[in-house]
Amino acid sequence: MDFRHLELFVHLSQSLHFGHTADAMAVSPSTLSRAIQRLEQDTGSELLIRDNRSVSLTPAGARLQQFAVGWLSDWQHLKQELKHGDDSLQGRLRVYCSVTASYFLLPGILERFRSRYPRLEIRLETGDPALAIDKILDDESELAIAARPDALPAKVHFINLQTVPMVFIAPTTTGPISELLEQKPLDWRTLPVIVSEQGVARKRANQWFKSKGINPNIYAEVAGNEAIIGMVALGFGIGVVPRVVIDHSPMGDKVRILSASPALKSIEVGVCLLKKRLDDPLIQAFQQTALEPV
Repeated sequence: MDFRHLELFVHLSQSLHFGHTADAMAVSPSTLSRAIQRLEQDTGSELLIRDNRSVSLTPAGARLQQFAVGWLSDWQHLKQELKHGDDSLQGRLRVYCSVTASYFLLPGILERFRSRYPRLEIRLETGDPALAIDKILDDESELAIAARPDALPAKVHFINLQTVPMVFIAPTTTGPISELLEQKPLDWRTLPVIVSEQGVARKRANQWFKSKGINPNIYAEVAGNEAIIGMVALGFGIGVVPRVVIDHSPMGDKVRILSASPALKSIEVGVCLLKKRLDDPLIQAFQQTALEPV
């Protein structure tokens, strides 16, 4: 069984999208398909259910995913031990992420990573999620937790960790916004909208309004999802944020989700890094830790 084939399978089992995995792992779609077919031949089992719209794991595929993640992780540890003898992995990693990601996605990863590599230093910087890719391209961080842009820069490698729905939110309190929302039919053109200044979240909002033929009433453009939730909670308008932000925000109970048809397009949140860093032992260790099932 080929290690590279297992690496491709593990990524595909997480992304469930042949195109995204082929792009992220820098292989052609045909190479990826042949790797999966070879694994299915080696195991004697169908690993994936494919159709024109979706990919899902079979029970055999789920078992192989669990085995492959552990095996690849053990292999990385062995390589480090053989390379460094008794010296544990050490060095420094600069990680950039949004405030939200720092308390919903990173804690579990960092806890496992630091316990495994206690001599490795993590420098964490938080800020506007729209700046994450630029932090990588400008070499200000080795890793960034970010939403995958629709057009990923050629130099950047992306590892999908989670698919997150985007939602419209409104204040829970009564006021002018609540009165507008009670109108039947709802006139989206009159609603003041608070959106991100830039980035994938802003594109999702723009795409939705364009699909409805609506020129939105933009009340404010802000940096960071927490600012959007705060302004919406205070009754300044409706907003567009990732669903997970509400679950982890201290002001999450002061906003409610609006029903929208069609639903906003989801975003993929994961680890971004420069492709030239893929062979770095620190990067490989972080990648394996991030992909481990929780």
